[in-house]
Amino acid sequence: MKLIVGLGNPGKEYENTRHNTGFKCLDLVSSKLGVSVNRKAFNALIGKTTYKGEQVILMKPQTYMNLSGEAVGKAVRYYHLDAEKDVLVVYDDLDLPVGTVRLRESGSAGGHNGIKSIIAHLGTRQFCRIRVGIGNDKARDTKDYVLSGFYGEDSEKWQQAIETSSDACVDFIADRFQNVMNKYNIKNK
Repeated sequence: MKLIVGLGNPGKEYENTRHNTGFKCLDLVSSKLGVSVNRKAFNALIGKTTYKGEQVILMKPQTYMNLSGEAVGKAVRYYHLDAEKDVLVVYDDLDLPVGTVRLRESGSAGGHNGIKSIIAHLGTRQFCRIRVGIGNDKARDTKDYVLSGFYGEDSEKWQQAIETSSDACVDFIADRFQNVMNKYNIKNK
């Protein structure tokens, strides 16, 4: 069983913000897999399906970004998942240029509060991640920046990154993450 988590904030006011990159990616994954992410469980919206013989849970935590780990931790414990092999988290990253996609098997939170929460609730930094670059306007307050939208060329780059990230999520279901990393990290250089 695989758990794919898209990070974001619930509510219309956050729908098209940089911080909802994970939610946007998960929306596209759910469309590609033909499953709705609308069932309430674990303080999240989830959808369940099977793809290439593997059971898959898609998750959008509804706890707001900074408490995302509550939902992820509950699901991992309930389904007895191995965080290192079975969990993939997609999220926005200020440290990457807009449109850049980077896959990693582990690491620190890098200042991302959603990832900090997941690390705290899983008790490990060993879980798969897809970081989607949203850029960083250092002249603006970080909170205001991540809760703003994309415009012009940045919007196009972001949409392409969402497409690439969703493809990587689908590949993760049926392949080793090392292979997925090799494919998409090289593709995005």
